[in-house]
Amino acid sequence: MKISRRKTSNAYAKAGVDIDLGNKVKSRLPALIRSTHRPEVLSRIGQFGGLFDARFKGHEEPVLVSSIDGVGTKLKVAALAGSHVSIGEDLVNHCVNDIAVLGAEPLFFLDYIGTGKLEPKVFHDIITGLVKGCKRAGCSLIGGETAQMPGVYQDKDYDLVGTIVGIVDRKKILNGSSIRPGDVVIGFPSTGLHTNGFSLARRILFNNLKLKLSDYIPGSKRKVGQALLAVHTNYQPMLKKLSTLVNFKGLAHITGGGFIDNIPRVLPEGTGVEIQIGSWPVPLIFRFLGNQGKLPLREAFQVFNMGIGMTAIVSPDDAKKIIRLTRSYVIGHVVKGDRHVDLIV
Repeated sequence: MKISRRKTSNAYAKAGVDIDLGNKVKSRLPALIRSTHRPEVLSRIGQFGGLFDARFKGHEEPVLVSSIDGVGTKLKVAALAGSHVSIGEDLVNHCVNDIAVLGAEPLFFLDYIGTGKLEPKVFHDIITGLVKGCKRAGCSLIGGETAQMPGVYQDKDYDLVGTIVGIVDRKKILNGSSIRPGDVVIGFPSTGLHTNGFSLARRILFNNLKLKLSDYIPGSKRKVGQALLAVHTNYQPMLKKLSTLVNFKGLAHITGGGFIDNIPRVLPEGTGVEIQIGSWPVPLIFRFLGNQGKLPLREAFQVFNMGIGMTAIVSPDDAKKIIRLTRSYVIGHVVKGDRHVDLIV
């Protein structure tokens, strides 16, 4: 007996998983996602795995670099604002930066969206943001997973995770081994919180101060929602361009853990870093959160990026070149130490 292709039961949908809805919203994606594809992509949308040609032209000893991450509780702010496109961009840019600090260029990206109830518009907005971020990064979106999991995720709540794979020549891998006392720490500005510190920021702004997304930050012309949802900066194109002119000894993406936990990840044994407070303009949002949350200085620099989203460690001569060519600041120096970060007031 031939079984009809038509929908014959809604039992699974009644349990909270609507397969037909999932297929319907995904059917609109192929053209959008194909717009991110580099020539190396061999697979079509919807296959069990993404295929990517591994004949890496222009690389003597190609090394693949991978990373996986999410955007934390910034998702809650996006849901509160009903704005989800920027979240997709945030995720791509965050992941691109994580491999850029090793000297890698992005090749392809995969996403995971888990939700209690699939909302077509939210889903489309997220994918639109992912595509936007991938196109700007020159990174192919070649696959993903959308999971409807009622009982795990509550109602319309969702989680968003991304995996990125990039490439770097072995001889060009940045591992921090050449960093020495006397080297200079350069800071590149962030757009705001980027994707870390949101649990604390939400508690201070929404729970303690009872502010709304539409309220202006006291002393600012910027609304709370605008400040919190500012898109995470992708530093990789700028770093790639600079790398032809200067020698990066080490790069650190200032995300979860702030200055205190991220900069030591690139320091060799016998070195530490002193960060000079006041050497760059700290955006109002961070000063406001620090004051209203009564945060000790070191905790603020461990939770938030404080207006610096990427740091580079270079020689004094290269530091001068970077300052001349980019919007950046000398924010500290490398000293003898045990892979620590000290804040100098």
